[in-house]
Amino acid sequence: MPSRGTTDMYGFINTCLKSLVTEKFGEETWEKLSSLAGVQDTFMTYEVYDDDLTLRLVREACGMLGVSSAVVLKLFGEHFFSFCKRSGYDAMLRTLGGNLTEFIENLDALHSYLALSYQEMNAPSFRVEKNERDEMLLHYYSDRRGLYHIVPGIIEAVARDFFNSEVTMTVLNQSEEDERTGKKEHVVFLVTQDRRAAVQEDGRAAVQEDGRAAVQEDGRTAVQEDGRAAVQEDGEPGGDPVRCCSFRPCYPDRLWLEEEAFCNAFPFHIVFDEDLKVKQTGVNIQKFVPGLQMKDIRLDQYFTIMHPQVTFTIDSIKKFINSQFVLKMQTETIPQHQHTALKLRGQMVWMPSLACMLYLSSPKLRSLQELQERGLHLEEDAPHDTTRDLILLNQQRLAEMELSNQLERKKEELRVLSHHLAVEKQKTETLLYAMLPPHVANQLREGRRVEAGEFEVCTILFSDVVTFTSMCAACEPIRIVHMLNSMYSRFDRLTSVHGVYKVETIGDAYMVVGGVPVATASHAHRVANFALGMRLAAREVNNPVSGQPIQIRVGLHTGPVLAGVVGDKMPRYCLFGDTVNTASRMESQGVPDHIHLSPDTYTVLTGQGFDLRERGEIEVKGKGLMTTYFLYGNLLACEAAIMGRGGADSSSSSSLYTEKQPAQRSPEPVSVHVTTKETCDWSPPASRKSSLDSLEGDAAAEAVPAVPPYEWDITPPYRRDRGHSSSGDAIVHTRFCHLL
Repeated sequence: MPSRGTTDMYGFINTCLKSLVTEKFGEETWEKLSSLAGVQDTFMTYEVYDDDLTLRLVREACGMLGVSSAVVLKLFGEHFFSFCKRSGYDAMLRTLGGNLTEFIENLDALHSYLALSYQEMNAPSFRVEKNERDEMLLHYYSDRRGLYHIVPGIIEAVARDFFNSEVTMTVLNQSEEDERTGKKEHVVFLVTQDRRAAVQEDGRAAVQEDGRAAVQEDGRTAVQEDGRAAVQEDGEPGGDPVRCCSFRPCYPDRLWLEEEAFCNAFPFHIVFDEDLKVKQTGVNIQKFVPGLQMKDIRLDQYFTIMHPQVTFTIDSIKKFINSQFVLKMQTETIPQHQHTALKLRGQMVWMPSLACMLYLSSPKLRSLQELQERGLHLEEDAPHDTTRDLILLNQQRLAEMELSNQLERKKEELRVLSHHLAVEKQKTETLLYAMLPPHVANQLREGRRVEAGEFEVCTILFSDVVTFTSMCAACEPIRIVHMLNSMYSRFDRLTSVHGVYKVETIGDAYMVVGGVPVATASHAHRVANFALGMRLAAREVNNPVSGQPIQIRVGLHTGPVLAGVVGDKMPRYCLFGDTVNTASRMESQGVPDHIHLSPDTYTVLTGQGFDLRERGEIEVKGKGLMTTYFLYGNLLACEAAIMGRGGADSSSSSSLYTEKQPAQRSPEPVSVHVTTKETCDWSPPASRKSSLDSLEGDAAAEAVPAVPPYEWDITPPYRRDRGHSSSGDAIVHTRFCHLL
């Protein structure tokens, strides 16, 4: 597992963990998990991250899934194997060994190769041995504690995929050993392999389920189905020929190699005995480590073992004899001509007859820069060694990795910028939709011309604050602003509750319309309830001069209007026509704290459950004598429902207006649907009292629960001819004109 030191992991690991969660449980689960763990959403492949980040993700995953860490880690191990295959390591993994034992023994060699790319890598170590019953024992060593449950997940996945077999792994022992880097977790697994299902990758040797055909692991003995031996133990062919034949190496009587030739051919080799005393060295290692020329100098005086991380003893080395060993010069022994410590990489070979260990090595280098830092040249390595080719190839790979890392960083920067842009775009759209109807705003944003249309019926409301002029003259402007903001905030909220459109505000004047820009049969009903809510909301705002609740005048009128967008620099969706003028007259000639209705609005609301009373004949400017009316309340809806507050249906608009809202519905005949008495507790208007009367000012507004905004139907009510919809409902008739 790529990592740096004992406290950091490469982003490849965290990316794999993210892949596991998203593939198994979905994107939403990963978003929740990363939020709980407090980690970022994406990780850089070659970036290093603190171990605690990964461990937090594992802990939170255990809590979310309700399982133990052992289950999560084993699942991660299985996914890690498949993730590595998909990431381009498939061919490399398949060549590690012809059977499971060889695969595990070569894992350390794979980690050594990966260390060329992941320079700070500190991977776990593996060692395989047989016990008395010829069972496989897997030794796992790691600086990290508690992660050994990943191993069964990886090994079982490898056995199934590469060797078509099933294995079970049991923990026999778990301990901590003192190593060079401190305490190291040592876990011993008993690996049991189902031999009946084992088939080699090339298909040449197999163990069938009935046991009739068998091939030993070394390939020297094969028994055919009829029992005849194809290859005898002594190597003599018997019966039918078999591809798998025995091989016995031939050794010379003496070694035909001079000492000088050996030391020149292997310029970086070292021979040392059981006491670590150096007996023989190559010529180049003597040049870079002159102290090794001294007789019987101890090897551990000049070198430490970097990998595998074991103590520098013969017994420890024998345990990992199949691993690649990396030795590093101790700092105090570095010659003056070297800038950094020399590292050696190679194989340990035990020679029982001499009781000595042969270390066949070459300099461990990743790039040309490291070659220069250690004072080396390419020609100083043996010609038969591949180190020089590896350095040149890895130099190119490092350049590609750096380019890939830069691309990942740019990609992450673009992702962050894209997220910020989306947030700002949402803010802009919110502001734009607050100024214009959504479908109109969308047309303007796309550069299209917005056509004006005439709505044959709608209800318009005007309101203003009583004694506002004298109020402005008697106090500071900032207090007037605070008062208007408090009042308008309440009114704006009510527009969402009742689904009416706020046209504009000028000073203390507030204008809304029902049935525009989305036609609805209940336009007058909605505006009437909105007016009742305005009157109640105004009582929650205090006059900055007198300290008493403010009073408003409200006027309503129903009729046709022309609606369209006016202006280029600050476009507004405006209403034009005599209906606007008449509604304004109803407000200006109204009575404080009353809702003044025109005869047309009264006609629409009659018989719909509203408390309506005649005011009498009055002289209306430009209209002459007109019989007007006052609206006192809604007898079928309580204050909580009108105000959209708790106690009534949370979606007050749905409870008060039950008719369907297509793009256009015919306003003629007007069919207003109101809630029944069961909507909420009803009491006569005179005895009603707001549940928030005891609160003052903005405290009342804060006590009001948020109401979901009214979702406008953005289908434009334009370019429709007289006709009927498929449902049989009449369609609003409109005429068109273009604003010049």
